[in-house]
Amino acid sequence: MGSVTPETLDVAYEISKILDCGLDKETLSLCLKLLETGVNPEALAQVIKRLRAEASREAEQAPSA
Repeated sequence: MGSVTPETLDVAYEISKILDCGLDKETLSLCLKLLETGVNPEALAQVIKRLRAEASREAEQAPSA
C-alpha cells in the first residue's frame, strides 16, 4: 500500500472545500489512508456524520461560560 502523496491530498482537499465537507487536511489525510487500506467509504462517511452529530449535541448541552 502506498501512502497519500502531497499532490493527492492537495487535490482531495480542494474538492473537499468545494463540496463544503468541513474536513481539515489532517482529517482528510487520515480518511484517505483508511480508504487505501480498504475501509468502506460509505461506512466511513456514516461514522463521520455520527461523530459530528454527537459533537454538535454535546456542544449544545455544554454550559456557557
